[in-house]
Amino acid sequence: MAASAAPDPQAHVPSATEKHAPDQTARSRPTDTHGRPSIVWLRDDLRLADNPALRAAVDEGNPIVVLFVLDDSPLVARPRGGASRWWLHHSLTALAERIEERGARLILRRGDAAEEVQRLADEVDAGGVFWNRRYAEGERSQDGAVKKALRAAGRVAESFQGTLMYEPWTIARDDGQPYGVYSAFWRACAKAGTPREPVAEPQSLDGLEKRLHSDELASWELLPTKPDWATGLAEEWTPGERGAHERLRDFVGDRISRYSGQRDRPGAEASSRLSPHLRFGELSPFQVRTAVLDSREGAAENRSKFQAELGWREFNYSLLFHNPNLDSQNMRRNFDGFPWHPASSEVLERWQQGRTGIPLVDAGMRQLWTSGWMHNRVRMVVASFLIKNLLIDWREGEQWFWDTLVDADPANNAANWQWVAGSGVDSAPFFRVFNPVLQSQKFDPQGDYIRAWVPELADVPAKEIHEPRASGGLDLSEVGDYPEPMVDLKATRAEALDAFAEIKSH
Repeated sequence: MAASAAPDPQAHVPSATEKHAPDQTARSRPTDTHGRPSIVWLRDDLRLADNPALRAAVDEGNPIVVLFVLDDSPLVARPRGGASRWWLHHSLTALAERIEERGARLILRRGDAAEEVQRLADEVDAGGVFWNRRYAEGERSQDGAVKKALRAAGRVAESFQGTLMYEPWTIARDDGQPYGVYSAFWRACAKAGTPREPVAEPQSLDGLEKRLHSDELASWELLPTKPDWATGLAEEWTPGERGAHERLRDFVGDRISRYSGQRDRPGAEASSRLSPHLRFGELSPFQVRTAVLDSREGAAENRSKFQAELGWREFNYSLLFHNPNLDSQNMRRNFDGFPWHPASSEVLERWQQGRTGIPLVDAGMRQLWTSGWMHNRVRMVVASFLIKNLLIDWREGEQWFWDTLVDADPANNAANWQWVAGSGVDSAPFFRVFNPVLQSQKFDPQGDYIRAWVPELADVPAKEIHEPRASGGLDLSEVGDYPEPMVDLKATRAEALDAFAEIKSH
């Protein structure tokens, strides 16, 4: 099955929503590409299956060169955090093996990606370069510049839709403006049509015989060494396309049957845990959607609920597309005057290390540090605690998640923190505070999740485990050195609401 190329995303288009969208005008194509290599430029799409750019390059019938460039420029994309760098190392290792199995080689280069792509194209006299589109402002600018330069040099340069089911410029309100409410956005997506089926994976790749320079992956020093804090990540995750498909099979073959009813219970095995595989493009949303719809496990309600979570990812990318500074700038500008408390190192460290004295918060933060992941319900709770009980700027928490999450995603991470803070669109209002004790009692009633991550409380009965030091019937010797709560939840909630009322009145 041949993948169809989308037009150039750098031409003039009429509406605000379509700004930077692909140009719909036809373009002449070089005719002298026969026998000249096709370069596939990979970024956040580290897979062979359902890779439209790879499929299109293979369909050219010319030798294939697969390229990944580590571009650390903050002008293009936000520099990766530590957990993401760990994942990238192992994902590239797995990808290189799969490419070699099919007859080609993964070329690794480091530097300005625009320069490296053009340099490689010159080295091999490439007939064309193919890639899947990205959506952050710096990424789009770089892609547009590369496309322009390649075409000026007489090469084919084509980009494809491989990362999102609904590209941001295709979903807009009647007035042409982007949606600011998720439910309306997702309804509009449903009306826009059914996403395409996954593209077939090439079973063989005609690699280039010419030996090309490729960096040694170890020289990029993506892995932590002194100390090596990634032991827990290695125990929990298998980066790469094969690991992604194993995780997907496990979800659609079992966990999805419990998804709707248990997805909010951190102690239950109901989450898909597909987020890092989607973030690195080891799976595409098209593949996940198809697998979920084909699943024979569970009711339609489970499938619909999970598809809505894929929709939330699409919505967050729409927010990033239209708000380039999503990770650093309040979308609701009245929050620029919010009286945040100074983020002292002592207070931040207690939150980061899971020593707040609030069991559910501590369990989540320790799960994050150990495994590079945290249950979604608990993410909301720990974020709310930092923002609304400690009154620390949401950007401090967002940065910590960016560094420690294996699924740290430029759209999801920032948009979700702004959602909890109330500073974004479609937000949980600031006055909606996630009380961590009540959340724990409701979603971890027996304390299974807390015991798994806070061993000091392993022997505390379920009735007392959610607020152990507040229980008059508990022998405090049973909690050992587990700390007292660092703040009074009721008093700090009131302080937060007073601060919110102050900026709301201006």
